[in-house]
Amino acid sequence: MSIVEENTYERAENGAVMRRTRRIVTGENEAGRSYIVSDGPAPNYVLPAHSPTLAQVIWATGEGAAEGDDPAPAGHGFGFHSANGTILRVADFPPDEEYDYSRVENFLDEYGVRDTEKPRHFWFHKTPSLDYAICLEGEIYAMMDDGEVLMRAGDILIQRATNHSWSNRSGKLCRMAFVLIAEDEGSDA
Repeated sequence: MSIVEENTYERAENGAVMRRTRRIVTGENEAGRSYIVSDGPAPNYVLPAHSPTLAQVIWATGEGAAEGDDPAPAGHGFGFHSANGTILRVADFPPDEEYDYSRVENFLDEYGVRDTEKPRHFWFHKTPSLDYAICLEGEIYAMMDDGEVLMRAGDILIQRATNHSWSNRSGKLCRMAFVLIAEDEGSDA
């Protein structure tokens, strides 16, 4: 087994090395006993046009989840949140200078979430969801309309359907996990 296989690293078509997240799913058998249903790289991942890195949906519930035994199979498309449900997403954020800003704007516009009021950073967006943002590796600035905070590995931000942005000024990759919980219009996150 090569180092790529052992650590779930793969080469993308563009030559970039990407590290897939190991997803372990449990269940119960016919006798009601728990067991490991699956253990391997999360099958749902994309190399988005707006970013030179990897985004993975590990699990989903609600209207955005795929039908069948796996709610996040390979190739199933997801938006920013799943109506009446949740999304568990792992996203790698490269340093800001590696982005094509116009592609990020197009991506955010596609989902109707981009801040178009002359924001101070290209990633500013607002979604109708309560998000638990967990810094797994590296560091990133969580930016609000007023103020910002540096997050490092182990830090957790509760994003309550506010306008926000993510800014990686470290020169290194930052890996974040997000639990995205869809909110009803007008609810108090």
